[in-house]
Order: sequence, then C-alpha cells, then structure tokens
Amino acid sequence: MLQINQIHKFLSTCPKILESPILRFFREKSLMAESASNTGSRKLIQIDVSSDSVCPWCFVGKKNLDKAIDASKDQYNFEIRWRPFFLDPSAPKDGVSKKEFYRQKYGNRYEGMFARMSEIFKGLGLEFDTAGLTGNSLDSHRLIHYTGKQAPEKQHKLVEELFIGYFTQGKFIGDREFLVETAKKVGIEGAEEFLSDPNNGLTEVKEELAKYSKNITGVPNYTINGKVKLSGAQPPETFQSAFKAASA
Repeated sequence: MLQINQIHKFLSTCPKILESPILRFFREKSLMAESASNTGSRKLIQIDVSSDSVCPWCFVGKKNLDKAIDASKDQYNFEIRWRPFFLDPSAPKDGVSKKEFYRQKYGNRYEGMFARMSEIFKGLGLEFDTAGLTGNSLDSHRLIHYTGKQAPEKQHKLVEELFIGYFTQGKFIGDREFLVETAKKVGIEGAEEFLSDPNNGLTEVKEELAKYSKNITGVPNYTINGKVKLSGAQPPETFQSAFKAASA
C-alpha cells in the first residue's frame, strides 16, 4: 500500500493535477504526518510555575519564558501549569487604589519601584499602568485552576491575558466581569457560573498552594521536569539551559 508521502510524491510529478484538490488534500496529510512525527520525537518539558496574578516580575518572567520556549520549540514539547501563590494573603477583597496600597506598604519607595517596573515593561514593548485598583487575587487563581481543568492548553494564554489586563490596562484582578471576559477571550465557557460560588475551586487552590508553593518565599518560581528549579524573572538563556539540564 502506498504511504501518504509516496502518493504526494507521485502526484507532484503530474503537471495537470499539480494544483488539484486531491493533491492539496494529500499534501496537507503529508505535512500533518511529518509534523506529528517531529512532535513525537521531541523530549517533553513540564514546567510548574508558582505565580501571583498581581506580581509584575511574574509577568516579566512569563515573557522571558515564552521567548525561551519559542527558541526551543524544535527541540522540545512543552506542558506548562500555573500554580497559586499569594504575595499578600491579607490583601482586601474589595479593590483599593494601587498607588495608595503600595504607598502604605512600602512608603515613599513605591515611586521608585513603579518607575523601575515602567522601564522594564517598556523593554518588553508594554506600558506599565499604575492606575486602577489592586486587591486579593484569590478569584483569579480559582479561574486559573478552572481553566487548567477545562482546557489545560489554554491556561498559559489565560494567565497572559490576566497579566495584560491588570498591569497594562488598569483592570482590577478581583473584578468578576474582567475575569469572565478574560476567560471568554481565550475560549473558556462556564467561568461566570464557576466563580459565582466562592467555594468552587477553593479547596483545590489551597491544595496546590500547599503542594507547589509551601516552601517558596517569592515568585515567580519554576520547577522543570520535577528536578530543575529556578526563581525570579530569569533571562531566556537561563531557561534554555534549564530545559537542557532537565531533559538530560
């Protein structure tokens, strides 16, 4: 029996059917088979990321991680799971001014911190928005967990959109409407119903917090293939080296 790539080769030698629907069909099948073969030969890199949705360094770290993944996608397949962490578990449920919150927490140092983050974000092609509200990030972690259960492949994108909204668009991380809209944006349905019950996902978030973030004092924190650990917003090159070490 002829294989798809053999049929493709035969058809491509016939000028009259070079662009026929049947040739296009077999060409697409051949490319899909080749892609599947290449994917199957790559080593798997599993990354657990402990992060808080209100941590700017976690966003910077994600951007650098994405660059490393993009540069390594021909070598590895990636599975990324986002795990909860709370920079400030006592942060108010209701939104409060970001500037006022950080002024009370860090005093006059907050201005220098904001200026520093603004420069770093500019380097990523982003505008660091110091306006808007901040507060407890529990609901965002419940949504991240829900997304991981519903569609694991969409969780990484959801986290990206949460970061963009909170850090560059002045969105409040505890705003139910913002969370639901973000879920819909990445193709996750049922988020509104899930978040409407404050107990949904609560046990799971606590369990993940205990399992993945118990001994962590700061984020972002990465565990790669269960054996290589990194902390902080590492540059892409450091992630690439960690991929190599974790896959050895």
